[in-house]
Amino acid sequence: MTSAKMTAGAHFPDLSWRAVGGGRIAPAQDAGWRLLVVYRGKHCPVCRQYLKTLDGMLQEFADAGITVYAVSADPQERAEQEAAEEGWHVPVGYDLSSEEMATLGTYVSTPRSPEETDRPFSEPALFVVDPAGKAYVIAVSNAPFARPDLQMLLRGLRFVMDKDYPIRGRG
Repeated sequence: MTSAKMTAGAHFPDLSWRAVGGGRIAPAQDAGWRLLVVYRGKHCPVCRQYLKTLDGMLQEFADAGITVYAVSADPQERAEQEAAEEGWHVPVGYDLSSEEMATLGTYVSTPRSPEETDRPFSEPALFVVDPAGKAYVIAVSNAPFARPDLQMLLRGLRFVMDKDYPIRGRG
């Protein structure tokens, strides 16, 4: 269950995570348009496919001026192993905490078995942050198979940028 609901147009929270390969991902601190994909973790085959699609579109997002990141609650070893196995180029953060999940307003699940994972994990979410640091798109799901279509998202964001379209859903 979500603990809080992030509102469209609110400043994106100042969260950052250690990243596979070193450094940090910090969507609120970076400039320009940003896309953060929160995924369930290494145990989720649906997430793996979604991130594979995202990774294959990195250049298209970059050409549109959008920086892309992904993050999960997985510990460093699991995140590094999966990123290496999949050959991802998308910056992948790890150790998303329960408190950070609550701040983002994501749904949280507990593992069904030790083979799945050893900690609570976030269900999928996607956030687009605009150049002013505001939450432009907020898509939070409680199921791994219900996520925004990445091609449609990219087309929509190109339209938004071209037309200087306002943030919707603010009331």
